[in-house]
Amino acid sequence: MKGTIYKSTGSWYSVKGEDHAFYKARLKGKFKMDGITSTNPIAVGDEVAFDMEDELENRVMITELFPRRNYVNRISPANRRMHHIIASNLDQSLLVATLKDPRTSVGFIDRFLVTCEAFHIPAIVLFNKADIYGEQEMELFENRKAMYEAVGYKVQPIYVNFSIPEAQLDGVRNLMRRGAVAVQARTRDGSLAQLQGRLRSRDRCRNVRR
Repeated sequence: MKGTIYKSTGSWYSVKGEDHAFYKARLKGKFKMDGITSTNPIAVGDEVAFDMEDELENRVMITELFPRRNYVNRISPANRRMHHIIASNLDQSLLVATLKDPRTSVGFIDRFLVTCEAFHIPAIVLFNKADIYGEQEMELFENRKAMYEAVGYKVQPIYVNFSIPEAQLDGVRNLMRRGAVAVQARTRDGSLAQLQGRLRSRDRCRNVRR
């Protein structure tokens, strides 16, 4: 059966099969590693073939990795001479940044956007927590918005406060093209769980932390 990797945790993966069921997967012991230059042989978004290993536990064995259309990567934190693949086979990306508690650096945003450009992956920049921005943060947001829109990116503020009407997020959902495979890249921030829950109407959106 064929499937798509939705989550990677150590040596185990969550794969969604052609039957739309999720399976707990691991790599075959003698998995072919020829030509793989990344520290992670399997990444979120990879299309794979797998065989059933244990039906009772819904466990499968990954036997083949199909060629990637594209991918987003970064320098491996374990080996700077190698790269780590964040996600693959993407139609678009959503970069969730913040200007307060904590502030996302311009360097991080720029590196992510450059990586997306290298593989022609459309990127959207979302500035989260806009409901807690003061005058200084709003001025900084307008500056960032003008800067990134000037070079062709879509930029939008989003809110975590549940008093904000649900319709406020419709613009974000509209940006997430129906049926598209998207990756959400974000810094480590617990408040984003609220945002995830409100955007989860798009089944094929992967989440990646910085």
